[in-house]
Amino acid sequence: MDQPDHESKLDLLRSRKSPGGKICALTSYDAPTARILDAAGIDIQFVGDSVGTNVLGYRNEREVTLNDIVHHVGAVRRGAPGAVVLADLPYRTYETPDATVANATRLVAAGASLVKVEGADQAANIQALVGAGITVCAHLGFTPQTLSVDGAKARVQARSVDDAMALIDAADALERAGASFLVLELVPSPVSQIVTQRLGIPTIGIGAGPHCDGQVLIVYDILGLSGLHLRLAREYANGQQFISDAVSRYREDVSAEKFPSVENSFSMDSDAEAALLAAIAKRS
Repeated sequence: MDQPDHESKLDLLRSRKSPGGKICALTSYDAPTARILDAAGIDIQFVGDSVGTNVLGYRNEREVTLNDIVHHVGAVRRGAPGAVVLADLPYRTYETPDATVANATRLVAAGASLVKVEGADQAANIQALVGAGITVCAHLGFTPQTLSVDGAKARVQARSVDDAMALIDAADALERAGASFLVLELVPSPVSQIVTQRLGIPTIGIGAGPHCDGQVLIVYDILGLSGLHLRLAREYANGQQFISDAVSRYREDVSAEKFPSVENSFSMDSDAEAALLAAIAKRS
């Protein structure tokens, strides 16, 4: 797929350190959603491995494959040709620098503007990606690919002094390696504030308090479609009830023979219809 030039948009987002205006990001997994988010002015559409648990019915993020992400990146790009699209590198697709670059290149070819890697130990992979001309977002705090397995619940990270210092040091190292953005997930607000103030790159929080340079949430959480009521999120609509009401009304109209009506049907030319009926009568 031809990749539009998003460097100017990425440069603009990189320049939006507080108080330069917050970056607003949401997950996006399909073309219709991508069109809506783009029209609403969302800065970054994030094709995360959250597609596994939110769309594909997987047990956790580890089950998501590179082909899954490629598929959904393509859908989002077709829905929003001019959007900044951030794509996750899935579990075990960035274990070496060579593999990282090869797999990220597939995501870029599908339509990703930049890619994300999880964990504090990603300096070498980030350097390799930057060397290949690929923009990188790092991810610290709660990392679903490594911590959200075997039924484990998402938990706030870096609450102790030692863990907080380790996260702060890791953030510094990932910026030095060449990361352009940093996602902070489930991190205490004071820690994310320190990281945000220290770094020259934007931080994007999810459950990391108000001090980050931007925020990201699961789109189904804000629409009330996930069935979850999370402290880190906010429901802006009751999507489940809205869809349930619409589906129920449709079922009722079909059952009562109110749909389809004349307005939902198509006619034939009267001469063609008459000729068709004559031909059927002659055959019988």
